[in-house]
This record gives sequence, structure tokens and C-alpha cells, in this order.
Amino acid sequence: MSQSRLSRLPKGISYWLGYRSEPPKPLNKYHVAAWSFIAAFGGLCVLQSIFNYSHYFKARHVPGIIASYGASAVLCFGAIESPLAQPRALIFGHFFSALTGLCITKLFSLIHDQAQFESVRWVAASLSTAIAIVVMQLTGTVHPPAGATALLPATNEEIWELSWYYLPIVLLSSSILVACATLFNNIQRRYPVFWISPPSPPKPAPPKPEAPPEEENTAEP
Repeated sequence: MSQSRLSRLPKGISYWLGYRSEPPKPLNKYHVAAWSFIAAFGGLCVLQSIFNYSHYFKARHVPGIIASYGASAVLCFGAIESPLAQPRALIFGHFFSALTGLCITKLFSLIHDQAQFESVRWVAASLSTAIAIVVMQLTGTVHPPAGATALLPATNEEIWELSWYYLPIVLLSSSILVACATLFNNIQRRYPVFWISPPSPPKPAPPKPEAPPEEENTAEP
């Protein structure tokens, strides 16, 4: 969603989606630290309460939180201006990495001997994260914590047992974190800086044409 489109929305909506007609005033480091603490604590509490206290998710043995989202909180609440923390990178970086990790680990699980599969899961984990990095680079969705999201199907039995249900859980977790980030960060800061792609830098002003040199007066007095 571009800034020009956000500007067309009512101010009460565009403000909470990160639009500012003028750059916000910078906060001192103590205010930034305080808001980072409040936002991270609130966002992670919301995320964990949904999965820990919902009978729907508990019946499906969904963990209270996927560990990689702790690292995402550092970016989304503590480094909110970083391109790596923006919604596109957060949502699609985690999703593509989860998909990559599942596909690679399931390929390794085709080994009929369970003991042999267990002995090479570390290879699947390494390959999953390596491929996920490339996928994120090619799609412009690099989000460092998502490397762990790719790693988990091969290294964490609880995640592996979720199978393909891991994908909607990751997608929901990312969406909840983005919603919390837009709520808490926009109280006195600004998030996101962009939704889909970074704003284009302003075009430089065209150079002023040089004034023609004055003709010398060669006439004799």
C-alpha cells in the first residue's frame, strides 16, 4: 500500500496505518526504549494469549508461540524503521521460510528407515534455512528471524507434528504481530514505514540553465 493511497484515507485510519503528512519528530533514546518495551510486551502477550488459551489451538497441539517470533519482536518493536521489520518482510519472510522448511524436511522424511531420517535431520535443517535465505532474497522479503522458522520443522518435534498446519499458524502469527505493531508503535512513533515497497526517493530538481555569457562590447568608443 503506497503512501499516496494511504493519504486518501480518513486521517483516523491512515494515521494508524503509518501515514504521516510530515515526518514525525524524533524521540530521545529513553522514550524509544520505553515504547519498545511496552510494544514488545503487549504484542507478545497478545500473541501468546491467543494460542495458549484458545481451545481450538490447544486441541491441535499448537505451541503457545513459535520461537522465531521472539526475534521478530526485536525488529517490529525495537527497530521499526528497518526495511527488515516492515510487514512485507515479516509476513512473507516467515511464510516462505515455513513452506521451505516443511518441504525440505518432508522430502528427507521419505527415507523409509526412521532411524536414518532422524540421523540426517540436521542436514535438512541446514538446507532449509539456506534455501529460505535465497527465497527471501529473490522475493525481496528478507526477515532474519524467519531463518529459524525454516529450521524448526527439522529440529522441533512439536512443530514437525503440526505438518502443513504449520503454515496457517505462521501466517496468523505474523498477521497478529503486524496488527499489534501498528497499534502500539503508532501511539507516539510510526510503523510501518512502507507496506509493500519503500517509497521512491524524491527526484532531484533539474539543473538550472546557465545564463548565456555576456557579449563583450568590442565597439570602439
